[in-house]
Amino acid sequence: MTTDKTGAISTWLDEQAPAMLALLGELVDIDSGSYDKAGVDRVGARLVRFYAEHLIDVTTVAVPDFGDILRATTGPVRHSAGRRNYLMMGHRDTVFGKGEAARRPFSTRDGRAYGPGVADMKAGLVMNAFVMAALKRFAPEIPVVALMTGDEEIGSATARPYIEADAKCAVAVFNSEPGRVSGNIVTGRKGGFSYRFDITGKAAHSGVNFTEGASAIAELAHKINALHALTRVEDGMTLNVGIVGGGVSVNTIAPTASGEVDVRFVTNAQRDWLIEAIDAIMANSSVLGTCTKAVRDSDFFPLVPTPLSDGLTMRYLQVARNIGLDIAGEFTGGCADSGFAASAGAPTICGVGPVGGKAHTEEEYIEIATLAQRARVAALTICAMAQ
Repeated sequence: MTTDKTGAISTWLDEQAPAMLALLGELVDIDSGSYDKAGVDRVGARLVRFYAEHLIDVTTVAVPDFGDILRATTGPVRHSAGRRNYLMMGHRDTVFGKGEAARRPFSTRDGRAYGPGVADMKAGLVMNAFVMAALKRFAPEIPVVALMTGDEEIGSATARPYIEADAKCAVAVFNSEPGRVSGNIVTGRKGGFSYRFDITGKAAHSGVNFTEGASAIAELAHKINALHALTRVEDGMTLNVGIVGGGVSVNTIAPTASGEVDVRFVTNAQRDWLIEAIDAIMANSSVLGTCTKAVRDSDFFPLVPTPLSDGLTMRYLQVARNIGLDIAGEFTGGCADSGFAASAGAPTICGVGPVGGKAHTEEEYIEIATLAQRARVAALTICAMAQ
């Protein structure tokens, strides 16, 4: 890759900063909660139009209940002969319900942009789109895939097979979740899943027929203690029963109870151990006459650094330093699709999107200047690796 080409890419991306902000505003003003298929697909349609304007092909995988999966490609992308492609990832769904965009539409002030999903992760989608456009224009020989999914906030059940398939063919994966408030990227993430468990007991009058009952709430208490006892903070494994319910009246032995537990871990070996331990807790009853049904969902793999991903990190951070950014990699307890890519064996880094904070809240924001800035770093890193 010649200096002239990389210079042209940098100049063009800097010039596109107003267009990036305008596209971001359009996307933020479209409600696209995970269960709002029509809204998620509207965000996708706007991105497809952008890609078409830049002569970039996009294929669509229809998804019945959630947002369709979109896949933009530029350069000689292949799915054979080993790792060849560069993969940029992003999700179009948010945690916000219908009406949120109208209630607090896209806005800017004091160098920041605000609105539902602005950081997590519509700014990353915009950045990826402009990186793809720059590479199409100035480096069409580089094979790059931009994957745009629709159900990340609820566990990526439909997206996961497509993420893994593209990751298996990628020499490097860039997940454009927001950069940290510190400006750093993410080089390690926890994995996580949750269990919903429903306990059935036997009702009885708590004064007249106490011994005839089997308390589901008492069994719930035993399970909460057993689950929390699996926590090993020093090893990065945490369990939190955050939602509970049960019973029908204060003077009735509870016939039903339920709970939901959030589980976090840092390695796939820990994940396997925790699943086995939790399944054993759910299968055994401490209170005679109760039984439990449990379902595991929101199953994210961890992003575990490897020598290859460390090399990708070093390359990315060097490019950042070359344009005057003094940043580093850091670990976070949050989950993301990058864990699926990493678990498929691809060198993966995350949090390479524009810098932002307070995701999932009304104060969610990005630093506007980092839209073009982080686009430059991603594009130039891909160019450097493709030499």
